[in-house]
Parts: sequence; structure tokens; C-alpha cells
Amino acid sequence: MNKTASQLIVLGALACSTQLAVADVSDSDKKAAAKMATEVCASCHGPAGRSTAPTFPMLAAQQPAYLETQLKAFRDQTRGDPDAIAYMWGMASQLNDDTIVALADYFGKQTPAPGRAGSAAAITAGKQIFQQGVPSLQIPACETCHGKDAAGIGAIPRLAGQHAGYLLKQMLVIQNVLRTAPVMHGVVKDLSRQQMEAVAAYLASL
Repeated sequence: MNKTASQLIVLGALACSTQLAVADVSDSDKKAAAKMATEVCASCHGPAGRSTAPTFPMLAAQQPAYLETQLKAFRDQTRGDPDAIAYMWGMASQLNDDTIVALADYFGKQTPAPGRAGSAAAITAGKQIFQQGVPSLQIPACETCHGKDAAGIGAIPRLAGQHAGYLLKQMLVIQNVLRTAPVMHGVVKDLSRQQMEAVAAYLASL
């Protein structure tokens, strides 16, 4: 087993143990978070987290633990990719932990957007990489962590139905170390742009 595959298994185990303390959040905080989601977040991420522009990711049905982790990273300015700096550092700067947990729970409960059609050839190629990895480059299958249906688990994000353009952009910023994600960097660092586009097309179709 190569080092990257071992890291992915450890990460998966840690993600499974992640628990959100949403039960400890007050009803007033939950209502405030729902109001923020519909009146503020929706301006970019769309109603119920189903955005229409690939600049802004789909949040509907995203794993709450992943959303919580990312919102805290935006707030603490530890996620430093260009779009995070431009859009989310300021938006998240005033969020407290209870609001973050409540927002993550709100979006996690929304109905995901349906998959979108794309190039049949790209989707087929992307599916193969997602399910089998690239053995010649010692790249493990994406489904090892993200699941066979790409729904994610715990702190590992849902990828199914996400905008292809957003997924490609994130793979590129991770590949170029503009976003710190050591395990994912190990996975995508040797992928070509064409391979990343194929994986993104497949995931967007789910």
C-alpha cells in the first residue's frame, strides 16, 4: 500500500468519528442561521444552497462536518485560496461556533441539486479515475474516501452534483498549493488537467 492510500484510510477513519454538536445549539441560533442562509448565503450559493454559478459551490446536502471545518477555516483565515480570500474571509469573520454549526446543519439537510449532462467521453474517463484511480501513477481511487456515490462522509466532502468548474478549480489550487490540503495534494499532484476535467465532469453528472 502506498503512502497516499494509507493517509486516505486514516483520514476516512478520522472523518467517521467527527460529530457535530448541533443538539447543543439553541433554537434561536438555528433560526438565525436559517435566516442567514436564506437572506445572505443564498445571494451567491443559491436558494437552499443550490447555486447556479460555478464560482460558488453547491452547499445543499454537503456533509455538515466538512462545512463546519471550512467555515472555521474561512473565519480563521487559514484557507487561503484566492476565492476564499475574495469572498469568504470577510463573510465568515463574525461567525461564532454555534452559528457555524447551525449553518452546516441547515445546508446538510437540503435536497441536493440533480446532476448535469456533460461530455460522454469525459464522464466515462472520469468515472474510471474516480472508481479505480490511476495505478501507473500510484493514485488511489477517489471513492476510497468520498464513497462510491461521492456523497462524502464526516469531514470528507460530498462531490456528487457539484459544479464541474468549481471542482476543477479546487483541484488546481490544491495541486498548486494555493489551498493547503496535504492528503488531496498527494492525490492530484500528478494528474493532468485533462484527467482533472474528466473527474469533474463525472462528479457533476451524479
